[in-house]
Amino acid sequence: MNRPKADLYTHDLSGSIWRKSSASGAEHDCVEIAELPGGARAVRDSKNPDRAPLCFTDTEWAAFRAGVIANEF
Repeated sequence: MNRPKADLYTHDLSGSIWRKSSASGAEHDCVEIAELPGGARAVRDSKNPDRAPLCFTDTEWAAFRAGVIANEF
């Protein structure tokens, strides 16, 4: 289910579970990801967790993951 992008930014993230990559360094300079409804994701800077996160639809997230796996970045 691909929700309109603007709807993702209205989602209440206060109870979200944020996770970091297992490859994160000891400096903790990394991004954190939270799952949103319909396969969407929110991404934030671990050094600035109070700053507004970026939100990605399920389609955008799938394209990003495919690019990372294919070493396109």
